[in-house]
Amino acid sequence: MSARAWICRILVWGGVMALIGCAQQGPPPLYLWETFPRMQYDALLRHGAGSPEQIPAMEAQAEKARAANTALPPGFRAHLGMLKLSVGDHDRARELLMAEKASFPESASYMDRLLRQLQVPARKEVPAKKENPA
Repeated sequence: MSARAWICRILVWGGVMALIGCAQQGPPPLYLWETFPRMQYDALLRHGAGSPEQIPAMEAQAEKARAANTALPPGFRAHLGMLKLSVGDHDRARELLMAEKASFPESASYMDRLLRQLQVPARKEVPAKKENPA
């Protein structure tokens, strides 16, 4: 085999090794997004009315993230909290909003506003008094 053939082989193998080195995976994603962006989009299409059917899927995603030791994305807990609020689970909604605030301090002012609104009791409509025809 000539010297020229050896040089060509070395260059080819060097190129292959360079490509293999470049093809390695980068760092893992910071958050476990999965279907969360789609769930938010669907809720926004309905003008903020999230579907209660999203709750089990989001809870499963949270469990999966916990098992994989991966962080939940920004807004995940707040969105789940609002869904919990829509089905009447005020205590769990409060926990989730506080967890969002703790996980993402930049959301504190918005989470504080939502938490204050949770503290205000819902106004009940007082039925109109009927006049006695006496």
